[in-house]
Amino acid sequence: MGLVRSRRLASGDLASAIDRVVADGNCAGCGLCALLSGDVKMQLNSQGFLRPALRPSADRSPLSDAEFVAACPGVQVSSPKRNPGADSNAILGRALGAWQAWACDEEIRFAGSSGGVLTALASWMVESDQDGPVIGAQSDLDQPTRTASVAIESRGQALRSAGSRYAPVATLAFPGAAKSRALIVKPCEASALRALTDRRAEDAPLLLSFFCAGTPSQTSTDGLLRMLGLRTEDVTTLRYRGNGWPGRFTASDGVTHVSESYEAAWGKWLGRDLQDRCKICVDGTGEHADISVGDYWKSDPYGYPEFSEAPGVSAVIARTPRGLEVIRRAVQEGVIGATPISLNSIARVQPLQKQRRRTLLARVAGRLARGRRVPRYIGYPLWRGLVADPARSATAFLGSIRRSGGRPT
Repeated sequence: MGLVRSRRLASGDLASAIDRVVADGNCAGCGLCALLSGDVKMQLNSQGFLRPALRPSADRSPLSDAEFVAACPGVQVSSPKRNPGADSNAILGRALGAWQAWACDEEIRFAGSSGGVLTALASWMVESDQDGPVIGAQSDLDQPTRTASVAIESRGQALRSAGSRYAPVATLAFPGAAKSRALIVKPCEASALRALTDRRAEDAPLLLSFFCAGTPSQTSTDGLLRMLGLRTEDVTTLRYRGNGWPGRFTASDGVTHVSESYEAAWGKWLGRDLQDRCKICVDGTGEHADISVGDYWKSDPYGYPEFSEAPGVSAVIARTPRGLEVIRRAVQEGVIGATPISLNSIARVQPLQKQRRRTLLARVAGRLARGRRVPRYIGYPLWRGLVADPARSATAFLGSIRRSGGRPT
């Protein structure tokens, strides 16, 4: 089964198409709709997820939904075209090259969530020429517990943006994002922008993505802070990871400093409150990007991470000829160090991505059984996961039926 079908959105105005995706619980909070229309802004809803809202406008005219339907990851996601000579993996998708890699700049390597590769690439690109900023994300300057998109224009700004952000952010809604030189984006944002630029027959910015386990609610961050003894309104600094690998969740109100291990912060708090769309995500490893980066964990014999502190190391995948050339140049210029590895070696230390891909068809089927619409996944052989692990798929199907009766987020 290479195609999961949902009921097609009827042609009409953009507002109706957006409302349908949100009502069905399929919104990824990526900001594509805000990129398409100035009448749309992204704001946190009562569950702590970013959702589109229409700005008040008395003279608003109907807006075409054609581009939205073609590119919104809550409507459909098409498998990327395979480049000639590319290798492929059932979990990770296609690749022209794969490496274990790290930033050669030790300060950047230490600050990054894993090996600091994305931070190093962003710093190198903006410091080496003046072709414009790289769009990324960092702690909001006015509300440090929140995450905001930012234009990175210097090494210092790249360092301030280093480290994962386990909270909602809509990078595509950032002004000028689609025309920037490069973006550091979630996999869903990469697929949306790639589909949009393909439709418009224009070049996309260089897309740098990362392995994503889902977007936690903002309320999860707030709850974790309260558990550690801080009021969110008093927090002056917050980091989810970084400053070592895998790094710790750390926060301060200027007087009290608190921290929690990555394993506990993600496993017991943040990773337990993901938006609905993330639970049926077909691409957690940035297949539509030019370059995708993830943790290259030290692992036990079953592939599960060992969370002992160590110098960070990233798994890096070049997805396109453009991405491959960037990696080659970065290695030649001493921006990153890299050693070639196989896709299988990366997949072995990404058990969560493996389990999610293998049980995706079952989870989607569970939603359909409850009468919920789902995105169309075109060109993905999801049936292979059902064949590979039927027992776990059965459990995932029943769990999806149970959860799909709740309120979409």
